Amino acid sequence: MNSSSKVVNDCYLSIAEPSQGLYKEKGSKFLAFAYPVEQEEQAMEIVADLKKEYFDARHHCYAYRIGLTGDKWRMNDDGEPSSSAGRPIYGQLLSNELSDILVVVVRYFGGIKLGVPGLIRAYKSATADAIANAEIIEKIAVEFFTITFDYLQMNDVMKVLKEMNMTTISQSFDLTCTMEVRVRLTQIEQFYESLKNTQICRKT
Repeated sequence: MNSSSKVVNDCYLSIAEPSQGLYKEKGSKFLAFAYPVEQEEQAMEIVADLKKEYFDARHHCYAYRIGLTGDKWRMNDDGEPSSSAGRPIYGQLLSNELSDILVVVVRYFGGIKLGVPGLIRAYKSATADAIANAEIIEKIAVEFFTITFDYLQMNDVMKVLKEMNMTTISQSFDLTCTMEVRVRLTQIEQFYESLKNTQICRKT
């Protein structure tokens, strides 16, 4: 198959900045907090911070999706009946086709049990409200590479980076130079071909 016939979709939807949502039923309050995240560790730090801030709440349930295809994901019921909290939160991320996003719903119990159907509705509605209040943006999936080249190759390398509109993360110039760059998925093949006379290492 000709490589030119392969179409790589490297665009996906996320949120621009944190947003909040709210749902109330029978005295219970469900506070939803949506955050843009790019790493699982970052998501878990936010969950831990919210548990400290809202230490007097009964539950801190959450779900996240990370990456172009959302292949890094997790959902947590935090003591609610199985699949009554994390799953409906996650379901809203799926139905809105969002990734690089974490939603945490903090519940203050109002004294009246809602039952599993009521909980599903509450966590879904709180999450939907937070998403509705967010600015949806299009993101471009990238990978990071380190380029190593001789100083005399500097002009050629810089010309390629400029033509491909690449972002430089870090750089070190000496007799041997190194640069860390951000490359969108659709440009990786062209990137390798244009800089085939340099050493390229994919960063994990």
